[in-house]
Amino acid sequence: MCCSTPLVALLVGRDQHNAWAEEQFAQVLPPLLTGEAVLAEACFLAGRTGPSINEPLKLLKRGVLRLAFDLSDNIEQVSSLMERYANVPMSLADACLVRMSELLPESVVMTLDGDFQIYRRHGRQKISLITVPKPR
Repeated sequence: MCCSTPLVALLVGRDQHNAWAEEQFAQVLPPLLTGEAVLAEACFLAGRTGPSINEPLKLLKRGVLRLAFDLSDNIEQVSSLMERYANVPMSLADACLVRMSELLPESVVMTLDGDFQIYRRHGRQKISLITVPKPR
């Protein structure tokens, strides 16, 4: 599964995490699963940082990404997650990914967002992550 931050890092050549994102995407078999909230956030961020606002949509068209989450079917759980992590605060995109990790327990979330170190699925379980290693 993929957050918006690695998508933007992949698409923005001057992003400090571009090389990391390119390496990660090269190692993962597509499609990466995501949700519409994540894609919307990526489009917004991509439009602010350089490439065209619709660059993340091109990844969807090419089959690099696949939408695999229906918010309508998960609104209660997503809303509960956002309330639980209101002090962070948790975005809708993040809540959808945490919920997806609950529905797909073998999944791994690719992210540059440190908040995923805090979030827990099913209240207590750490979420498996692909993220930039912390400097020593």
